Formats: sequence, C-alpha cells, structure tokens
Amino acid sequence: MGAPRDILEVRQFDRPFLEELFARADGMRAVIAAGGSNRLQGRIMATLFFEPSTRTRLSFESAMSRLGGTVLSAEYARETSSAAKGETIEDTARIVEAYADVIVIRHPEVGAAARAAAVVDVPVINAGDGPHEHPTQALLDLYTIRSELGRIDDLRIALVGDLKYGRAPRSLALLLTQCRNIELVFVSPPNVRMGEDVTAALAAAGLPHREESDLAAVLPTADVVYQTRIQHERFSSEEDYQAARGRYIIDAASLRSMRPDAIVMHPLPRVDEIAPEVDADPRAAYFRQARNGVYLRMALLDMLLT
Repeated sequence: MGAPRDILEVRQFDRPFLEELFARADGMRAVIAAGGSNRLQGRIMATLFFEPSTRTRLSFESAMSRLGGTVLSAEYARETSSAAKGETIEDTARIVEAYADVIVIRHPEVGAAARAAAVVDVPVINAGDGPHEHPTQALLDLYTIRSELGRIDDLRIALVGDLKYGRAPRSLALLLTQCRNIELVFVSPPNVRMGEDVTAALAAAGLPHREESDLAAVLPTADVVYQTRIQHERFSSEEDYQAARGRYIIDAASLRSMRPDAIVMHPLPRVDEIAPEVDADPRAAYFRQARNGVYLRMALLDMLLT
C-alpha cells in the first residue's frame, strides 16, 4: 500500500505496510543510540490534544525532536485553543495547516481526526478519537508483541477489561486481522464487552474470537495478556462504572498461572488493574511497550514526511 497520507484508522494498514514500518522502527533504536538524526530538520509537527495524554503526546514530540524536527504543542486544546470559543475542528485544522507539516490530533469526538484530514493538505494522525480508535497505539502494541515474542502470527491473545470504551483494545483487535493463526479471547465485565462492530469485522476476516468471564481460565494458555483500565470518564453513570471496575486484576497469583514465555501488556495509565508487584517480573512488558511508542512513531513520521 505504500505510505498513506493520513493515519486515521487501523483498517488502512496491510501486512506489507506493517512489515516495512516495523523494520523502520527497529532502525530508529540505532538512531536514538547514536544521539538522534536531522532527517526531519526544518519540518514542524503540531500536536492538538483535546483530551489528556502523557505517553502519546510526549512520545510523538520526542519522536519528532529525535529526528531533528520542531514541535508546536497545544496540550489542553479544549480549554486553551479557539475550540473554547466554539471553533470547529475543521477550522482549527485549516489554521494549524499554515503552521505545521503534520498534525497529530486527540479528540473526544469519534471521527474528529478524519474531519480535520478532509479539509487540509498536510498529513493528519489520529491520536485517539473518543472511544473509537487509536491507530498508532495499535501499531506500537503489535510492534511490542513482535519485539517481545519474535512473531506476530500463531498467537493466543487475551484482551482484558474495558473492551467497549477502550480504543486501544478495539484498535489492536482490528489490526490483528493482518496476522495469521490468531485466537482472540475477550475477558470483560458484561457492561463493557467488545462492540459488535469489532466482532463483526473479526468474523468477516475469519479471525477466531470468543468471550470468557473467568480470567484465571485464560491465563495458563495465553501468549499475551493485554490488560486495560476501566475508564471512569467514559461511563454515563457511577453505578455502571462501579459494576465494571475491580473485576479483573493481574497480581503475583496471576503470574504463577501464566506461561514463562508469556507477556503482560497495558496501554497505560493503570489504576488498580495491575498490582505493582508485577512490575519486577520480566513478563511485565508495559513499560517497554511505552518506550516502543517512540521508535514506532519516529518510523511513522519518517515515512510520512520524507
């Protein structure tokens, strides 16, 4: 497929694109070890974050800086940009296009990044649109699986926690349709099950998936346990939130039932769904996962802008 102009949803990506991107990301490890590069010198990236972020925003900004580019950042864009005055995302994008060569947008509304991309001529990257998708998170997640396990095929993957509102597990599930011999197991409270739009797409792609209520039954056979936070901010009622939280926790007892070559992942931030005692276990991959975001996003920016 070559390099797309915009990065808006995971269904854009095919297997050759993934393999090329991951090879570039491998190369970015050496770039960082050498002190960075000037490949994107003179290029400017604008980050417009209408929702809070630590890892995504800072990893994009780190990626651009390590490649010699410049960053313009609106961290609290909902309150500090002209959106607070009622400006549409389309008009905001049109203005920012005059200042930057690529725009990275996180927004609470589904489809906001696509709306911005439709009216500008510079690349737009979706850094999360509400509970819908987070394509670069899915890319770095799959890259992490490859880095940790040496493959992206022949895997049993458990997605755990908030699968209804969690854009990271939704996006990863869709991206896994590009892999071979994958079995997905969804482990979630009843009120945050994986959406029918995702399960229908998986069925159409022939990717086996099933629901399981007992996490303990899944742990002994999983290659990847992808834990997620129950997202308080996505629930319309406190009652629904309390009904979902605290059901599935990874702790030392969980590790004892897992395979020695399995890994635990999490898009972060965590609250109480992974106990701190897990951090020291070599199977705890989530901090390495966050670090991989820099390599992956360096590769993606390099692909889009050179």
